Amino acid sequence: MDQLSVPVSLHSLAPSIPSLNGTNFSDWSEQVQFHLGVLDLDLALRTNKPAALTNTSSTEEKSLYNAWERSNRLSMMFMRMTITSNIKIGLPQAETAKEYLKNIETRFKTADKSLTGTLMAELTTKKFDSMRSMHEHVLEMTNIAAKLKTLGMNVDDSFLVQFILNSLPPQYVAISNQP
Repeated sequence: MDQLSVPVSLHSLAPSIPSLNGTNFSDWSEQVQFHLGVLDLDLALRTNKPAALTNTSSTEEKSLYNAWERSNRLSMMFMRMTITSNIKIGLPQAETAKEYLKNIETRFKTADKSLTGTLMAELTTKKFDSMRSMHEHVLEMTNIAAKLKTLGMNVDDSFLVQFILNSLPPQYVAISNQP
């Protein structure tokens, strides 16, 4: 396995990742895994730690072990750089990037479920208040549906249209039902 050099610094990519803040695990995890994958540093996230090297280890085994160790070390650093300090201190330590990501997922998946419920309630009860334009109202509802999708709950377009229609005052619905 060839060891590739990292063409850009991990530190320069960290600002493009949304910081894990306790309510955005799915988005954060997807971005971290994408960036590490593009940089070919996700070996430690995709595979288990190889067996320890011995005097009889082959060149291929040594190469794999070194590549995995590098991937693990840089993945751990990258994840830590993209987690807000107040959350970072409360996370359990882990020996591997895969284990660290799993620990974070276990801790914050419940927050994602809570956020999903909040967003779904907002989408189904939102009402157009004429304080903003109709365009802004529809965009806001579409954005809520997009957030739900990133959390694993896909809102079908026909349901979204129905939620939008239900959010409108009666005079708008009457207009939309005319031939």
